[in-house]
Amino acid sequence: MALIQFWTWLFAKLGVALPYGWGWFLSQATFIVLLCLVLMLSVAVVILADRKIWAAVQMRRGPNVVGPFGILQTIADALKFFFKEVIIPAGANKVLFLLAPVVSVALAFIAWAVIPFNKGWVIADINVGILYLFAVSSLGVYGTVMAGWASNSKYAFLSALRAAAQMVSYEVSIGFVMITVLLFAGSLNISQIVHAQESTGVLGLAHWNVFTILFPMLIIFFVSSLAETQRPPFDLLEAESELVAGFFVEYSSGPFLLFFLAEYMNVIMLCAMMSILFLGGWLSPINIFPFNIPVLGIFWFLAKTAFLFFMMAMVKAMVPRYRYDQLMRLGWKIFLPTSLIWVVLTAVWVAFIRPHL
Repeated sequence: MALIQFWTWLFAKLGVALPYGWGWFLSQATFIVLLCLVLMLSVAVVILADRKIWAAVQMRRGPNVVGPFGILQTIADALKFFFKEVIIPAGANKVLFLLAPVVSVALAFIAWAVIPFNKGWVIADINVGILYLFAVSSLGVYGTVMAGWASNSKYAFLSALRAAAQMVSYEVSIGFVMITVLLFAGSLNISQIVHAQESTGVLGLAHWNVFTILFPMLIIFFVSSLAETQRPPFDLLEAESELVAGFFVEYSSGPFLLFFLAEYMNVIMLCAMMSILFLGGWLSPINIFPFNIPVLGIFWFLAKTAFLFFMMAMVKAMVPRYRYDQLMRLGWKIFLPTSLIWVVLTAVWVAFIRPHL
């Protein structure tokens, strides 16, 4: 609404009456452009943080030359990719080869359409936001499979097959985890899931889902997110000792950069989803002024998302890579039965136990 009022005021200063429809369109377009710019800049920050955390765990400096403390290293790396030559293998399917990274990064961007950063700060506050998000994230594997097949390389194709099996395996567990949260909140709307965790007491975090019977689901969602985004220790499709660089081994320059951008945007998105589903999203942990003023909601949301990414980075630095059979066994024999049982337990809790507490 604030952006609509801004554009109406701006056109009024120019002596033009702006219809509400055009005001809404300009406000949405402005929000989308700003969000895309912020996301791309946040990816640069996250990549630098990932490298710094990994270096600190291994007791080395990490990037420290380009700019103060190496803060411009990621931007320098991105600029380097822009000036490199785009090499397409002679036997590759050129259309699909170039389309695959575009599909991956486009799906990574549109997933953010339903993510609320603060109360009312969302592009599309639709009632089936969780279903939309689940559908978009499930399509992410198509970019990977297209890249592996179009490269006309056995290494890339085997990696794409691994990626498809891995993502399907852990999508099922993530789906059941989301169902348990939906049962608790009673809504598919992501903003309503946050509102369902509000508390009137001093300790605002008392009603967060992480402090209920859903705590094991946070663990499953966290580990499944690592597998879903091919982060270590589940980076089997990019295992350098086996498949060189995985499904994008034949990519260079801009297309490679798009894959890298899509990967980290998906990582940030899943961290944001964990903060929304289990940690109260933009809600303050303490309902005391000034911690609970509405404008600080964006700060709490970003702080929770950053903390979850820090945990992902620590896992990357400390946990050794799984074998492929261990990866599949964890997904199908442990996470799937556990999440399925928890759906039943959550339904019983919501229907029969919680109303009497």
